[in-house]
Amino acid sequence: MSDVAVIIVAAGKSTRFNDSNYRKPFVPVNSRALWLHSVDRFIRRDDVKQLILVIAAEDEQTFGTKFGAEAAILGIDVVHGGETRAESVLNGLKSVREELEYVAVHDAARPCLTDRWLSELFDLAKQSGAAILGTPMVSTVKRVTESNVTETVSRDGLWESQTPQMFKKSILQQAYDSTEDYTKATDEAQLVEWSGHPVQIVEASPFNRKVTTQSDLQFIELALQILPKLDRPSDQGLNEKQSSHPLEDGDFWK
Repeated sequence: MSDVAVIIVAAGKSTRFNDSNYRKPFVPVNSRALWLHSVDRFIRRDDVKQLILVIAAEDEQTFGTKFGAEAAILGIDVVHGGETRAESVLNGLKSVREELEYVAVHDAARPCLTDRWLSELFDLAKQSGAAILGTPMVSTVKRVTESNVTETVSRDGLWESQTPQMFKKSILQQAYDSTEDYTKATDEAQLVEWSGHPVQIVEASPFNRKVTTQSDLQFIELALQILPKLDRPSDQGLNEKQSSHPLEDGDFWK
């Protein structure tokens, strides 16, 4: 079983979230901070040997006061991010222990994972060296300039990328080293694509949604209740009577 480090990215500006009280990763969802929901599935995997949380330097004091003790109990390493996502991930990558062979990168604001998607992703990444979660585009896609539709884009072969994205550590590091301006990459897979290494994809679900605005929170709260059913092998659980609370369903912890 190959050992994995997981980098949870929580260093964004949260400008579109528009909340004067909370940075997006720290907003409570079902009475628990969003970033803690995002680490839950990783922390009980036997092959995950290190969890790294990347936060903004200006959040250090607030994070330490509210979550420092819990992060310490969970054994999470906390590092500072950079000005861009790529810089934040690189700071996390620098903190990965030398003996760990694989790195998974995940958004702190994307809490709705299932064990099944993770297992499929981890298996494929360990076979190929680079794999991500994603979903095929199902809506009609328009190209727009200054509020005017200029083109309808064929959705054939188009997928929406998600996280986690998992790579052999040496492949991700080489992608950073070989890219003149890695800050332009919008995700880690793009860096690896630029380096010439193929990236494979595992189909997940629209439930694996990233919180970007306030309107996303209600969706996430509901999705977290449905996830235990999605993790059942047949997926027939979606048609079964759901328990009154997700923590009452034993499958949630499997």
